[in-house]
Amino acid sequence: MRHARRHIVRRVARLAAVGGLLLGGTMVTRAVASEPPDASAAARTLARPASGTGAALVSRLGDARTAGHWVGSDGRPVVAVTDEDAAGEVRRAGAGARVVRHSMRELKSAVSALRSAPRVPGTAWALDYRSNEVVVRGDSTVSGSDWSRLTGVARDIGGFVRMERVEGAFTTRLNGARPILSTAGRCSAGFNVTDGSSDFILTAGHCGPTGSVWFGDGQGGREVGSTVAGSFPGDDFSLVQYAGGEAGDGADVVAVGGGKGVRITGAGQPSVGQRVFRSGSTTGLRDGQVTALDATVNYPEGTVTGLIETDVCAEPGDSGGPMFSQGVALGVTSGGSGDCAGGGTTFFQPVTEALASLGVRLIVSPEAGDAGPGPAPSQPAAGGGGAAAGAASPGASAPVTGGNGSTLLSRLADRRNVGPGLLVVAGSLIVLVATRWIRVERDRSVYRRYYSATWG
Repeated sequence: MRHARRHIVRRVARLAAVGGLLLGGTMVTRAVASEPPDASAAARTLARPASGTGAALVSRLGDARTAGHWVGSDGRPVVAVTDEDAAGEVRRAGAGARVVRHSMRELKSAVSALRSAPRVPGTAWALDYRSNEVVVRGDSTVSGSDWSRLTGVARDIGGFVRMERVEGAFTTRLNGARPILSTAGRCSAGFNVTDGSSDFILTAGHCGPTGSVWFGDGQGGREVGSTVAGSFPGDDFSLVQYAGGEAGDGADVVAVGGGKGVRITGAGQPSVGQRVFRSGSTTGLRDGQVTALDATVNYPEGTVTGLIETDVCAEPGDSGGPMFSQGVALGVTSGGSGDCAGGGTTFFQPVTEALASLGVRLIVSPEAGDAGPGPAPSQPAAGGGGAAAGAASPGASAPVTGGNGSTLLSRLADRRNVGPGLLVVAGSLIVLVATRWIRVERDRSVYRRYYSATWG
């Protein structure tokens, strides 16, 4: 009876092993023969704007009847309009309305006049939707004569151009999620992106020209990649191609310090008043609010336009680091004034513009509905109260994995690779060999007993 049971167990094991060989062979064949996923089928890379209702209303009413939109303290969109009829339409759509004197067309005309004036390094301007003004700022490097000349240009434009002097200097933040280093200095990695065949780091354009080689340590022992495309001045973005071609594990996560990270689920455009978060290798995770859009900054190296203006602080070394909110990528750190001790102004290159110009898309993860709250910033934003600001978080928390390149386990577990099939084949072969060895040993034992009994 015991012999019969052993015989049945061995037969079942052999059949299972043969089945495993067939299954593993099929898995390997499919993995080898399968085509890479179509780019159109990849996870989305564009998220809904933070204030979709406000943006839609501005688009429908036109720039002659509106002057921008922002997120109010209660989290509702507010649209600046130039007449009561437009205000009524905005309110019927569920948004707040504020009647202002100057339309977006007038505000943009004022900006055009400022751009036409002789360039003054150390100055910046942006549209302040909430005050219905164009705000021109001059840092400590601007001479009295240059400031006086620019003030005259503003006076000729009209009373809705406000002049402000600020302490410090508007500089690019050269010298982050993860630090990357080259002969040009230290920057921060922004977001991981791909063109479908190779992976890249999206970072600031002022960090280094095309051909710059980046390392992950100060001794040059770990090469990250090299800059293959970018734009600065004018814009402020660049692509660093990974030396190994792949971003590796955790490509959808941005580091925020302490071994923690935030999952990125898409890219979007921010709204004025929205609470945002920035990560950098120098100052870690910081938060604040978007104060203006389409800002222009006259850095010493050149003029950059179309930037996002915020009251988030930053310091040298944070350049290129990611700005995000609710897991949605918004921008990469360009520059600004001030520091994280006394506060300041920081400008960001919009992510959506950079992606479109470079022909790449974000490497993202599916949105996790049951994810826990994101990590807390190391310092709250100054004056960042209100329901809208308080309700926002960086995004879903995620652990930060090691350096570039996937681990063996993750590569084998990827259903698109041949690893799982090979594991099944190997396991089946082991079972077959084991059952055969057991049978041989059993036959040898039986023979020895028979031989001993026969010959005494």
